[in-house]
Amino acid sequence: MTIKVLMVGHGAFAEKHMDGIKNIPGVEVVSICGRREDATRAAAEKRGIPHHATDLGECLRQDVDAVIITSATQVHAQQTLQCLEAGKHVQVEIPMADSISDSRAILAKQQEMAGRGKPLVAMAGHTRRFNPSHQWIHRKIKAGELKVLQMDVQTYFFRRTNLNAAGGVRSWTDHLLWHHACHTVDLFSYQTGEQVKHCYALEGPHHPQLQIAMDMSIGMKTAGGAVCTLSLSFNNDGPLGTYFRYICDNGTYLCRYDDLFNGKNEQIDVSKVDVSMNGIELQDREFFAAIREGREPNASIAQCLPAMETLDRLEQCLNQTK
Repeated sequence: MTIKVLMVGHGAFAEKHMDGIKNIPGVEVVSICGRREDATRAAAEKRGIPHHATDLGECLRQDVDAVIITSATQVHAQQTLQCLEAGKHVQVEIPMADSISDSRAILAKQQEMAGRGKPLVAMAGHTRRFNPSHQWIHRKIKAGELKVLQMDVQTYFFRRTNLNAAGGVRSWTDHLLWHHACHTVDLFSYQTGEQVKHCYALEGPHHPQLQIAMDMSIGMKTAGGAVCTLSLSFNNDGPLGTYFRYICDNGTYLCRYDDLFNGKNEQIDVSKVDVSMNGIELQDREFFAAIREGREPNASIAQCLPAMETLDRLEQCLNQTK
């Protein structure tokens, strides 16, 4: 059976998903939903996708089984709820929502649909769980060969104007906490196997036009004593990206994009960890496999909700220190 997919959004991340889906047998994107008719039509024509529209309801009435949401953060929760109510499996890019109440509403809707006899896969796009470099670390942890003592993470961009990853003008504003910190907050709990017990956050001045913090520092600690220090910036003029340092009881490891190095800066071959080196393709493979097998996926909404709860606590901390 071919899984027919609706892609909501057609920006840089939608492109990455569609590139990955080309490598997954038995999956086809059959519809694209966008904000502007001309851009949405062009995106559909570029990929040879038979249907496009600017109305999500119209797209959901097509013959589709699953939805991947890559639209603006501010509408993630609303669109996810609409797709679940329509009886569609959903993968929503992070963050699943920009508030804890909306995050909980997504899980409640999935549970409601299951109670109505419509069990659906609902998954958040936490790519770090699937990147081969982080998978290599995770497998060592699960095998009892490593224990994370500390994670030091730097997430750095140069983004003083409202542009997306492809250089296009955004219709919405990015956010260091609810978007970019979301990756590491979830990964820290995933790799340590524990929820965050203590956390704090500090932010620098807000941009006068964007009205968001451009620099942020986050600290977290689990009940078992593992700590994480996360530094984020939109003011960093290169090099760009996210860099991870795992300080463990049995070695230190550095993740730079999809490359993994030990503490002596010797590269570790992770090319055989999974069937692809593309983390987004791997998370999509997990999404479709969970649909076919009728099971909970890695990075399900339920599994990722604790990260959203931590983000909410961090936001409260920021509000108290303004």
